[in-house]
Amino acid sequence: MSRIGKKPVALPKGVTAEIKGQTIEVKGPKGARTFTATDDVTLSVEEGSVKVTPRGTSKRARQQWGMTRSMVENLTVGVSEGFKKELEIQGVGYRATMQGKTLKLALGYSHDVNFETPDGVTITSPKQTEIVVEGIDQQLVGQVAANIREWRRPEPYKGKGIRYKGEVVFRKEGKKK
Repeated sequence: MSRIGKKPVALPKGVTAEIKGQTIEVKGPKGARTFTATDDVTLSVEEGSVKVTPRGTSKRARQQWGMTRSMVENLTVGVSEGFKKELEIQGVGYRATMQGKTLKLALGYSHDVNFETPDGVTITSPKQTEIVVEGIDQQLVGQVAANIREWRRPEPYKGKGIRYKGEVVFRKEGKKK
């Protein structure tokens, strides 16, 4: 039995869910999202919550039960609160600025890196050393943050680079004479 799948997904105030076949559409103050579940689970809306139940006792049905419940919960959190990833830039001369929908990154290369903001995500730079990625799609927010971080990962000797806020970078000791 799935411990995660057993729990119904509560719909916060201002969020509605509509089921058409195996597709659930969740609407909230930040937007609308849809998810299509596999045929191994059944979706139902009961008393202000979404309930997911497996169709059968096969291993695949039990796997899809917990995964589908997690996906539906991510939809409700996304349309009600949204998701946010914060990045920090460390290094002398490293900085980020927003120019329209383009994030300009000075990361020690011979040229500035221009990162175009994809649809469904907003990128802001409150300080020159901070980048905030926000949106209603958790996967897209995480992927955009990872793509930005990929331009200059934190290196282990001086700790320079782009890191997630609160990320601990394992530091190595340099050469000794």
